[in-house]
Amino acid sequence: MRNPFPNIFKPLDLGFIRLPNRIVMGSMHTGLEEAKGGIDRLAAFYALRARQGVGLIITGGVAPNITGWLKPLGMTLNTRWKVHKHRKIVDAVHREGGRICMQILHAGRYGFHPFVMAPSAIKSPISPFKPFSMPEWYIRKTIRDFGRAAFLAKKAGYDGVEVMGSEGYLLNQFMAPHTNKRKDKWGGSLENRMRLSLEIVREIRRRTGEDFLIIFRISLIDLVREGSVWYEIVALAQALENAGVHILNSGIGWHESRVPTIASMVPEGAFVPLTKRLKEVVNIPVVATNRINYPEQAEGLLQRGEADLVSMARPFLADPGWVSKSSKGNTDSINPCIACNQTCLDRIFKGQVAGCMVNPQACMETVRVIRPTAYPMKIAVVGAGMAGMVFSATAASRGHDVTLYEKKGELGGQFNLAGKIPGKENYFQTIEYYTQRMKESGVHLKLSEEFDVIKAHNEGYHAIVVATGVRPRIPDIKGIQLPHVMDYVQAIDHPDKIGQRVAIIGAGGIGFDVALLLSEQQVPAVDRHRAYCDFWGIDLNVKTPGGLIEPRKTLSSRQVFLLQRSKGKMGAKLGKTTGWIHRLTLRKRGVQMIAGVEYSRIRSDGLEVIIKGEKRLLEVDHIVLCAGQEPTHVVPSNLRDLPIPVHIIGGAKDASGLDAERAIHEGFELGRNI
Repeated sequence: MRNPFPNIFKPLDLGFIRLPNRIVMGSMHTGLEEAKGGIDRLAAFYALRARQGVGLIITGGVAPNITGWLKPLGMTLNTRWKVHKHRKIVDAVHREGGRICMQILHAGRYGFHPFVMAPSAIKSPISPFKPFSMPEWYIRKTIRDFGRAAFLAKKAGYDGVEVMGSEGYLLNQFMAPHTNKRKDKWGGSLENRMRLSLEIVREIRRRTGEDFLIIFRISLIDLVREGSVWYEIVALAQALENAGVHILNSGIGWHESRVPTIASMVPEGAFVPLTKRLKEVVNIPVVATNRINYPEQAEGLLQRGEADLVSMARPFLADPGWVSKSSKGNTDSINPCIACNQTCLDRIFKGQVAGCMVNPQACMETVRVIRPTAYPMKIAVVGAGMAGMVFSATAASRGHDVTLYEKKGELGGQFNLAGKIPGKENYFQTIEYYTQRMKESGVHLKLSEEFDVIKAHNEGYHAIVVATGVRPRIPDIKGIQLPHVMDYVQAIDHPDKIGQRVAIIGAGGIGFDVALLLSEQQVPAVDRHRAYCDFWGIDLNVKTPGGLIEPRKTLSSRQVFLLQRSKGKMGAKLGKTTGWIHRLTLRKRGVQMIAGVEYSRIRSDGLEVIIKGEKRLLEVDHIVLCAGQEPTHVVPSNLRDLPIPVHIIGGAKDASGLDAERAIHEGFELGRNI
């Protein structure tokens, strides 16, 4: 069979090392690095991806010394006695025929501990401690510490190291005037600001020899004020090449930047043009990254010569078999990353172990094991939302005979609504993936068919799983029955029927989604990259410091009020890494977000509210209810009278604070244990 992606699967030969394909599993901190028993789990995590054919794996960041910690007692490689832990990881990957590099990361002012050091004593807006300005002697020590970490990495068996020089960490901090105000030979001129990166690379080369892979993650656009401009980035890249770097990996934006770079609303491959420009000015391979999820994307940019390799991180949380499935052309079987950030980045920033919403086994490969059942059962599942679909696919794959009933004619439940929100279109791919999983595992689908308890009893089911999901909660507000009031399902399904002035009751995740949908300006697909750059003020030529320009005003054509009963922060329960994006987007569109609202009554001419003790009429054409959910009751109450087990999962079990992660993971856990 002809390989459908010849450029992806073209080997890259660097002389002393040969990569079997052009796919790099990019660096991700998983939280396993510091967790109890985490090294064994981390080894299994990487080994599974290596077994499935990833060309090169790059670990999460490892500090070269304690000032470089991301958090107290973070993973560090600074003494020989720590080598054996790393050797577990390396050996596990090598046994599967894989190649792995260790990323050396010094957090600089991004560290969450009191020992932080940076080029200048300027506090980061995203970490609690003001750093000490690094004295000259400690800069020299840090150079040696990077070299020692690389030397020890080689002793552990790593195939190379990646030096983290982007995303606003220490080396990036030295490079950018934004954080480097020094007057000595480590600051001021471009030559001085890039000195630390170059001396570290030279020290690593000196300590490890010529046959050890050195990758440098270079910031191609900082997206902070007083960041680097393009000619400085080119100068650093060419100097790094001369210093002995083998591969340049693309870094995009700083963590403190107020420009989204990896969330779902970022167009796919948005920053590939920067990698293409870098490739034109160096003679070593360059790596494209950020919002590249599908083999068709990777193949296209490689074919067009925009990069030599493609790095993906979160897609390998979602599906460890991405490479092997692509090699066989089984792209329909790939579980795509939906860039929700909910279970990966949000958890990491809370100090927890990462996971994946759409793949409950991510980082749990040795814990959440699926084994064939010893006692096959005939199981009826009622409701084909994500909880029901995941349960069905999981239970059937173990050998159970599963029949899935859905009274509607479509699969996916709430994900069908989510996929209609701008930036969440990938949610439809998750439905398609689990549909394929169910087909492969032999699940019997009964669409547009009501579940009949009596008939089910006669058909001899051994267990019933109720996954009927949720429905919008209707609050007790006078006038709620008026014709210009609709729930969020109606609003998402028919946004064209909503007038120019709208009030949204409820500012949770669904309320924000509806506000984003109703305030969006329609942009043709071919113009989405340009619209994204204009909206967020991104200069892809990086002629301005940090690549920032004045954002274009993009006020919504609708007048939208997003209302919240509580007095706290709007959308306080939104994701840590995406909530600020939603709030800022709505502000830039002119959406009025009001907290501390009492709902007095709904009138034919609008919504009467009380704000700060003052009665006010919001003259709106429509009112959309996003005031929470409640379980959908579609199963007769006599179900529990059946002499067989009945399991309730997802929103049918508990609609309060329901999120897709809980629904999916509950379906998976019951499916692997039933």
